[in-house]
Amino acid sequence: MIPEMRVHSCPKQRAMVQSKTWVLARHFEGFPEDSNFELKLEQQPEPKDGEVLLEALFLSVDPYMRPFSRLRMKEGGVMIGTQVAKVIQSNNSAFPIGCHVVGRCGWRTHTVSDGTGLTRLLSDWPQEVPMSLALGAIGMPGLTALYGLEEVLGLQAGDTLLVNAAAGAVGSTVGQIAKIKGCRVVGSTGSDAKVAFLKELGFDEAFNYKTVSSLEEALKSASPDGYHCFFENVGGPFSSVAIPQMKEFGRIALCGGISTYNDTTPQTGPYPHLTMIFKQLKMEGFLVGRWEHKNQEALRRLMAWKREGKLQCYEHVTEGFENMPAAFMGMLQGENIGKAIVKV
Repeated sequence: MIPEMRVHSCPKQRAMVQSKTWVLARHFEGFPEDSNFELKLEQQPEPKDGEVLLEALFLSVDPYMRPFSRLRMKEGGVMIGTQVAKVIQSNNSAFPIGCHVVGRCGWRTHTVSDGTGLTRLLSDWPQEVPMSLALGAIGMPGLTALYGLEEVLGLQAGDTLLVNAAAGAVGSTVGQIAKIKGCRVVGSTGSDAKVAFLKELGFDEAFNYKTVSSLEEALKSASPDGYHCFFENVGGPFSSVAIPQMKEFGRIALCGGISTYNDTTPQTGPYPHLTMIFKQLKMEGFLVGRWEHKNQEALRRLMAWKREGKLQCYEHVTEGFENMPAAFMGMLQGENIGKAIVKV
């Protein structure tokens, strides 16, 4: 008698996903160079229970990456950064296949995550709004602008606001929100094309700091009576000239200092202490994560302004993951108008 034969099928194994990553080959000394970065391949394991596999769609390049890389990274580590990604495998019910998330996954094309630090896009994200804006005006830069204005500066209708790096992701949003709130806005930027851009956004005054004969005179001309608020993104000599233009009891929000990020020798003076004492100024540094508990409500406000046409969102898009370093260095050189992102 011939024994009955049964065929047992083995579970089909998915092929491991190969991820491209950009690592910090060596720490930056001065302005970043191509040799600071190295493109590597890594195998992503099959997601375990509670894990998901993400595929990057858009990646962000931001000024903070330059100083933070020295503080938060070791040589050989994957470059820090945020991305919009799609869930392509899931063993986590909170992040089903096909949903889109924002995550601090670094410069990677694919990531296995247990869900920590992932945020799903707003459930009612409109189809006509690009998801890449979750890295810009409807994301961290937009939140930075909003919290800096409301929580740090306490901006009031009728205030005169100065913002530098005004055509960037944060600065351009700062100016527009200030206009929504009934303020007079003066923007400093680094090209005539960017000046025209700021005027299109509704800035009351804008100037090219690289071509004015005197920064002090440009600031005085734009607002002869001074400034109630200063949203500081640049630092360095600009700050030294701007602080004396503040009104008494003026408020300064320290968001960034991009003019100092690539220095090999720290800048020194002049020092603003006497001006700040006599004018009784308030200066406060801040990180956007302080108000993370407010993010969902704040993002909905930003989205509402976008849909109402009150908030214009501009992007500088670089195609191709292989161009991450070039996009990063271009952003630090001021090549972008609006938010600099990379589309995979």
